[in-house]
Amino acid sequence: MKLQGIGKGHPHGVGKAIDYDQNPFIVIWEVTRACELKCVHCRADAQLTRDPRELTHEEGIHLIDQIYAMDNPMLVFTGGDCMMREDLFELAEYAIKKGMRVSMTPSATRNVTIERMKRAKEVGLSRWGFSLDGPTPEIHDFFRGTPGSFELTVEKIKALNELEMPLQINTVISRYNYDSLEEMSKLVAELGAVMWYIFLLVPTGRGQLDACISPAEHEKVFRWLYELSKTAPYDIKTTAAQHYRRVVLQQKMRDHLVEKGEIHYEDTITTDFASMHDGLKRAPKGVNDGNGFVFVSHTGDVLPSGLLPIVCGNVREAPLADIYRESKVLKELRQPDRYKGKCGICEYNKICGGSRSRTYAVTGDYLESEPFCVYIPQAMR
Repeated sequence: MKLQGIGKGHPHGVGKAIDYDQNPFIVIWEVTRACELKCVHCRADAQLTRDPRELTHEEGIHLIDQIYAMDNPMLVFTGGDCMMREDLFELAEYAIKKGMRVSMTPSATRNVTIERMKRAKEVGLSRWGFSLDGPTPEIHDFFRGTPGSFELTVEKIKALNELEMPLQINTVISRYNYDSLEEMSKLVAELGAVMWYIFLLVPTGRGQLDACISPAEHEKVFRWLYELSKTAPYDIKTTAAQHYRRVVLQQKMRDHLVEKGEIHYEDTITTDFASMHDGLKRAPKGVNDGNGFVFVSHTGDVLPSGLLPIVCGNVREAPLADIYRESKVLKELRQPDRYKGKCGICEYNKICGGSRSRTYAVTGDYLESEPFCVYIPQAMR
């Protein structure tokens, strides 16, 4: 399916058609799996030292070239802790000089120094993401498995603000912080974030199913986020929570902000003023695992996402473009009508489709229905 681009500054170009069967909107590269934190939900099951099988610097440069050639999608460096990789800024600078929009999500540890923050700004990094999973040290430090992590994270965020680097705060919602979201939303505002990136826990890696909130609680969170989006001084975006788009559209219909009838992805967007700070535009349609989104592991394995651990190929053995375009798994993920159960017949499946990662983690089948969605499609009523 081809859709028009979303304006000036979009990495794919102004008004240029994007075909997700051919190219992704965003590529996440796990540059290392090393990390000093011990997060209870870590999807990577991170380790303290770097894996000797990591892509080398030369392989990383070649990967960046391959990513750029796929119509220049957004590029995010992640980990583990991407700061554990010594050539991180050399890789970022190389990509930025090619004209790519690059952001990173390092862990808030002693590795994040003022000098490195300044270096990130010098090379032209678009946005910096820090994880903060609770409004208090008790909640956040438990989540991160490291005493003192909360205070250190806030300290690093304040330093980042002084450098006027656009800040994204990432929060994983689970049983551990579900009752503290109101306080958390206020803290995100106080810390000057341009975006609050909400992750709904997927039980993979160290993440456990009993730590996930219930389907009804997912719905409650989504409705609360929609109301918050009306007044929050930051954008709200979700990951592994594709059904938030459905809730936004339903709430906009109730508020008479959009007409009932034909479903448009644009109607599921609340605000997009973060892009005024850093030029990182939202995707022009419902990106999902393998559909406009692809993940490259520290060893070069290509996955639909970091939360959906199915290896579709390896960039050491085949070009990223070939893997993305030809993988059976990725091609199936780009066909929502092939989804099973209610997701396959839901009128929202083109803009939502459910979290393929959570579906796989819970059912073992990435085409099954999203197990944490309460909505009953019209075709089943």
